[in-house]
Amino acid sequence: MTTTAAPPAVVPPGFVRQHLSTLLVGLALVFAVALAIVLGVGTETSTPMDPDNPGPDGARAVARVLDDEGVEVVVARSADELEAIDVDDRTSVVVVQPQLLGTSTIQRLHDHTLDAASVVVVGAGPGVADEFGAIGGGASIPLGGGRDARCDDPRFDGLTLEVDSTTVYPDGDCYAGKAGAIVSAPADGLLLFGADQALTNDQVLRADNAAVALRLLGQDQRLVWYVPSVDDLTGDDGVSLASLLPGYVEPGLWLLAVVMASVILWRARRLGPLAVEPLPVVVRAVETTRSLGRLYRRSGDRHHAAESLRRAARARLAERLRLGSTTPPDVLAREVARRTGRAEQDVVAVLGPSGVVPSTDRDLITLARQLAELDREVRRT
Repeated sequence: MTTTAAPPAVVPPGFVRQHLSTLLVGLALVFAVALAIVLGVGTETSTPMDPDNPGPDGARAVARVLDDEGVEVVVARSADELEAIDVDDRTSVVVVQPQLLGTSTIQRLHDHTLDAASVVVVGAGPGVADEFGAIGGGASIPLGGGRDARCDDPRFDGLTLEVDSTTVYPDGDCYAGKAGAIVSAPADGLLLFGADQALTNDQVLRADNAAVALRLLGQDQRLVWYVPSVDDLTGDDGVSLASLLPGYVEPGLWLLAVVMASVILWRARRLGPLAVEPLPVVVRAVETTRSLGRLYRRSGDRHHAAESLRRAARARLAERLRLGSTTPPDVLAREVARRTGRAEQDVVAVLGPSGVVPSTDRDLITLARQLAELDREVRRT
């Protein structure tokens, strides 16, 4: 009997060996993406005026040109980072987004940059400009078609600025106009530059903006680019209405207060003592009575008219009977009834204050006649 051996089983190649090329390509792509994130995209930011912001409102273009020109650009994004950087006489400091500064961070900036070659504050508005010594500055205006320097500063000589809007300061020579100057130097080594848009990626190529930015920030070997953070503010750095208003508003408010006080004193002056003067005419009692009656009739107030008639009748009867003006109405009615022989309740209905209130003018006339008749009867007795 002959036995036939089975052929050996064929083992398929492994998955790794079969897809080795695909795996290598995938790993290479992952490594490239990770490297791009670490070296490129990871340094980007969207903060306005930040040197790592490639957007329209960023300042990456200016920062890279400065770096190409041999200026070392060091970025500080908080007050602590700024204080950790050594600042000497070969270092310039540029401050962007100054509206994020407070009283405490401005003081820390001042203390740390005493030895700096220069400090440039870009776009300081109302309140912040006052803190840096430009009192009453910081107004924002549209620049229009551009503005020439027209000053002796070699950094700006012969250069034209062109931006959409700019901040101006009352005292300054470079880029001056009717509303103020774009550049102000309130102290030695300190420069306020209002045209912050000239440093942005979107507008740096307009007119001579690029040249202005390079001359302004590239004077020294090292540039510290300070981007303030709102996290550095303390509780004492709160914003008030006074800090937001321009400096010239406060004198105007004081002037308005003085004018209002003067008007109040003028209109509320004393009238002086009362002057006693005789009436121009003598008004007879009958005319006063008729006028009062017309007023009662016009208003339709028969209740007060009837009470006035009864009150006058009681006064006359009390005088005739010598009872005195303070005699109670019930006592007077009892005495009148005794003198005239009428029933007391009838006298009370006509003379008393609780008598019937007339509902029509005819009833009021009837009451007047009844009171007159009662007065005649008492007079006869």
